[in-house]
Amino acid sequence: MGKLDGRVAIVTGGASGIGKASADLFAREGAKVVVCDWDERGGMDTVTAICSAGGEATFVRTDVSNEADVRSMVTSTVERYGRLDVLFNNAGIEGHMGVPTGETSLEDWNRVIAVNLTGVFLGCRYAIPEMLKNGGGSIVNNASVAGMVGFAGIPAYCASKGGVVQLTKTTALEYATQGIRVNCLCPGVIDTPMVRRAAPSDADVAGYSAMEPVGRLGRPEEVAALALFLAADDSSFITGAIIPVDGGFVAR
Repeated sequence: MGKLDGRVAIVTGGASGIGKASADLFAREGAKVVVCDWDERGGMDTVTAICSAGGEATFVRTDVSNEADVRSMVTSTVERYGRLDVLFNNAGIEGHMGVPTGETSLEDWNRVIAVNLTGVFLGCRYAIPEMLKNGGGSIVNNASVAGMVGFAGIPAYCASKGGVVQLTKTTALEYATQGIRVNCLCPGVIDTPMVRRAAPSDADVAGYSAMEPVGRLGRPEEVAALALFLAADDSSFITGAIIPVDGGFVAR
């Protein structure tokens, strides 16, 4: 018996990295998974892999910074599967890196905030009413260790992820008595396409690995395992939690 048997889950940013690994895992654990991303080809690849393995999934092209897209994402999920039980607000972008606050463009700031923070808000905004109809659900937000500590040169990213941390706490308190749990995971440096864009060479990867006390990059599957724990009943007494999955980075 799977941990998510009979449940319907949305995973944003499901075309690659942590989102793809989580969609795969949720499906193996019995969920009907709606994979959402603006990368249609990658999203369809995730759905094909899930269905080929015997799971059930569908793709909805979504720009999480667009309110109409997010509304449609939730509406189409409920129309297809009749309910919504789990939302993994995973989609995110890094923006321009290595640019200090005094040189960051308003355009870059707005785009990062729109995807990373407003996208999470919109996901919660439209998922919560549907979850309440069924007596509750679980929302998992993907922030970052950059939402817990500062990093020079990525002000918009840090601000967006810090906002996700605070939004998680607030929303968890608002719906604690109504059956909706809201938690936040904070990955360290995970071996994803986003990180590979920032670390294209072996030397760059070694530098990122050295940031982690365990001495290596994390794997998307390791973050997906935490997302599953927070989505499932195993974490039934946990809400408003901010949990690093970072190889000990924040501890150091």
